[in-house]
Parts: sequence; C-alpha cells; structure tokens
Amino acid sequence: MEAGGTLTRADLADALHREVGLSRADSSSLVEQILRHMCEALSEGENVKISGFGSFILRDKGERIGRNPKTGVEVPIAPRRVLTFRASQMMRERIVAGT
Repeated sequence: MEAGGTLTRADLADALHREVGLSRADSSSLVEQILRHMCEALSEGENVKISGFGSFILRDKGERIGRNPKTGVEVPIAPRRVLTFRASQMMRERIVAGT
C-alpha cells in the first residue's frame, strides 16, 4: 500500500496470504470473522482493545443545543452513542517515527 492510500479488507487478507501462508479464501474468511466479532462486541456495548494498536471506545453523548451555521437557528441535537478510536502509546510512537 502506498502512503496516503486506504487499507482495505482485501489488503488485510492479501497480507495474511503472503505473510502467514493461508489460502486466499482462508485469509479472507479470517479477516471477515475478526471484523464480525469486533462489530458484534461493539453493538453489544463492549469496548474493543487491541494491545499495541488501540481501543475502540463507545461513548454516550447527551442531548445538547446546536446551531445551524447558515441561519443561526438553535436546534436540539438528540442524544446518541458514538464510536471513538484511541491509538495505543506504541502506535502513536510508530506514527510519529514514520514506521
């Protein structure tokens, strides 16, 4: 993958195929299983932590008043659940170092 590109499911499966030696079908299936398991955990309200990578954290945001930037009219913003990602210290150091 080149700098500034996007890492896809297919890229992950291809990396598994090359580096681990799994068949293309098994690699793709494994990537899908991992992502499905993460999605299920998040949808059940669990946070997902991958050591050395980071954490996917669910937060509940309360109702608040927002403002339409064009008209200036105040509008209520409904309470909602948001997903945030917090990179681990190791990941942050690798990003800064460019490796």
